[in-house]
Amino acid sequence: MKKRIPKIVLVSLIYVAFSSTLRGQGVQYTTTANGQLKFAPTQLKVEPWSKSEKSMATIQMDLGQKFQKIEGFGFALTGGSAALIDQLPEPKKKAILQEIFGNKKNELGVSYIRISMGASDLDAHVFSYDDLIKGETDSLLQKFNLSEDTLHLIPMLKKALLINPSLKIMASPWSPPIWMKTNGASMGGHLLKKYYDSYANYFVKYIKAMQQKGITIHSITMQNEPEHGGNNPSLLMDAQEQQDFLANYLGPKIKAAKLKTEIILFDHNADHPQYPISILNNDKAKSYATGTAFHLYLGHESALSKVHEAHPDKKIVFTEQWTGAKGEFGGDLMWHLEHIVVGTINNWAVAVIEWNLAADASFNPHTLGGCTECKGAFTIQGEEVARNVSYYIIGQASKFIPVGAIRVASNSDTESIKTTGFILPSGKKANLLVNTGAAKSVRLLCGKQQMNILLPSQSASTIIW
Repeated sequence: MKKRIPKIVLVSLIYVAFSSTLRGQGVQYTTTANGQLKFAPTQLKVEPWSKSEKSMATIQMDLGQKFQKIEGFGFALTGGSAALIDQLPEPKKKAILQEIFGNKKNELGVSYIRISMGASDLDAHVFSYDDLIKGETDSLLQKFNLSEDTLHLIPMLKKALLINPSLKIMASPWSPPIWMKTNGASMGGHLLKKYYDSYANYFVKYIKAMQQKGITIHSITMQNEPEHGGNNPSLLMDAQEQQDFLANYLGPKIKAAKLKTEIILFDHNADHPQYPISILNNDKAKSYATGTAFHLYLGHESALSKVHEAHPDKKIVFTEQWTGAKGEFGGDLMWHLEHIVVGTINNWAVAVIEWNLAADASFNPHTLGGCTECKGAFTIQGEEVARNVSYYIIGQASKFIPVGAIRVASNSDTESIKTTGFILPSGKKANLLVNTGAAKSVRLLCGKQQMNILLPSQSASTIIW
């Protein structure tokens, strides 16, 4: 005759077994505004959910509410950045590229970069891929060549791709060749209508030429900051011009060439979401567009959601925000993590790219009339390499939230704590918490699990479990 287990004992055994499956280990990686902690790890206990901690600040994750899939985090690899890295001795050059693009413990895991088509303002001087003597034109692009990109940028891209073959590369023009422009100058002006066809071919030639070098251009924007003509180089391109260029020239030519490169609209500030919305409202233009790119020098990150709500089938990419010479580590760290990382992700960004990867101690190189105060994620002076605030801004996400992570609902009951949550490709879960206030004890709830976490004042923590 079998011995019966008393009911109360049986219930207790089931509870113990159930609880043991919920208990586990999580890790908290913390960076503080005072710079004392930088990706500092803390072991956490994952325990069964409890009602006993009502007085604590609470973060509630809901894995059932899923949003966008993450495509990556990274920086702009400008021509100036590439030149500074390339001049390092070979062992240091190899080490810094591995640190940027590798995925090991002490590496950043950068997965998405933005480069310029021709010069940006953080090249030593202005150039395009079809520069001519004044008065000459070349509508057939017979003199097209990759120009100075072959000196440093392309070699650095090839080395980066050896480290991370899945690296996504976005290319953005600051200006077309000046003979295509209304003012015949590198700054400002508009694209002459008679050269729309030639300029569309210029994009196709560029993508194919990079392919021949073993570099796949994953995406392009049609113009960096099309509403700002005061940079050197730059081009003004209003929404109607961009719509016409996309719908009738660039889109058809990219399609005819059977290129898979994504075309991204706008690439400018969040104060003007109507710019991309108006283009996407045109069915022909929309058929060629993959999404919209934003900066946040003006406006608020919530504008990204306005574009998503108007056209939810098109992605959002955040492509540029600088940290400057006059900035302070703690203030920049907190503002960027709150608005640029957590803020844009919570408003549908699939990728977050900061500006700029590297500069020297005097914020060079840059063009005459270009940015004189743009601080790199790295300062490279001769053979000396230092890491700056943007390194930690992007690293707080890129080191821990890989490509393919899916954003899920995550809500805070405390105004000073910002949160965004993820399911990782590995099946693990992650939450990026930004505490803009005083130190707080926080309860992170997810299903039947919870973790009790201490968030230092003015800090960011990425939790993985």
